[in-house]
Amino acid sequence: MTSTPVTDNAFATELGLFGASPIDPYRHTMSVSSLFRYLKIKVHHLIQDYDWARIRVVADYDRCCVISAYEKNDKLFNWQRPTAEIQGKDLVIKCFPGVDYVHHYALIIATYLNMVGRYRGQVDYELPSEQACQAAVDRLDIDPSTDDLIVLGWGLGQFTKGMTWAHGPGYAWQRAEVEGRRVLYLGYLHSIWGDVADRVVARLALLGARRVVYVGKVGSLDPHIAPNTCLATGNSSVLSDGRVTWPDFFGDLAAGQPDIRSGIHVTSPSILFEDRNWLARQRGNRFVDPEIGHMGRAADAAGIEFGFLHVISNNLARPYAADLSNERLETVVERRAQLLDRIHEIIRLRLRSIPKTQTSGGTNA
Repeated sequence: MTSTPVTDNAFATELGLFGASPIDPYRHTMSVSSLFRYLKIKVHHLIQDYDWARIRVVADYDRCCVISAYEKNDKLFNWQRPTAEIQGKDLVIKCFPGVDYVHHYALIIATYLNMVGRYRGQVDYELPSEQACQAAVDRLDIDPSTDDLIVLGWGLGQFTKGMTWAHGPGYAWQRAEVEGRRVLYLGYLHSIWGDVADRVVARLALLGARRVVYVGKVGSLDPHIAPNTCLATGNSSVLSDGRVTWPDFFGDLAAGQPDIRSGIHVTSPSILFEDRNWLARQRGNRFVDPEIGHMGRAADAAGIEFGFLHVISNNLARPYAADLSNERLETVVERRAQLLDRIHEIIRLRLRSIPKTQTSGGTNA
């Protein structure tokens, strides 16, 4: 088990805390050495450098406490990591509010501590309420009702070179004319992991969005797909409570490209759950990440189009040299830059077939 209610601490139980237990690194789809490297670049430096009586992981987007020394702010988006607040002999780790993200980060900490021989049951996590999660996402305040497309996610700087970004609380955006259509590019400085992504798409739809494309990275469940060589797309995902499909923005365009693979996606709340037993249950499924299914379900519920076009970044079914622990290698960065160019090309091709809105023709706003 990777999460159990805390029963040896009456105060923790009263607060509704849960204990985070480490996963078995020898059963994981990543090698032990790769998994450890992955964890090490995620865990806050105060955890790596000091022992704490208890470590509590909570939902609180707080950039005014101790920022991790391992944050790398040399990219536009998804660089902010959970922060920390010292409370005597205890440490509170603060994540952007999301059920999956809080749980995932608690598992990261527990597994890291276990792998360095320091885990003794001291990691707790407190799941946020739906109201807290929604309030965090509701800070997004942009009017997309006259935009032909919203492009959300990773790598957006390559699509908008030399342009100036406007900033909101935890996000940045800009508009551009692409193929005569009005495109809103939107990126978050923090992670929109798991169920957070559902609320982001629902929020965009509520504000007036009609089409959303998510650009990111996805893991392959097909052993024949080498990382960083092609792209992934599809219109169906398996979540814990069933399978969802959505109105695909790309239609047949993306799936028909020779360097794009299409298939059924699996939405996994944490990379730590993806061990060999998990993998054996994924027969017939082709890709995995924490967000896509949530986004597709939110788009379908709101009656808007959604599409994903992702770099295949790692392979869970077969070991390759490139994985989630060495994404900063120069060869990996170069290959992904080429794939991002292809993503932008496919988006441009699709935009040509979209009727222009009456207000299309502007650039930045």
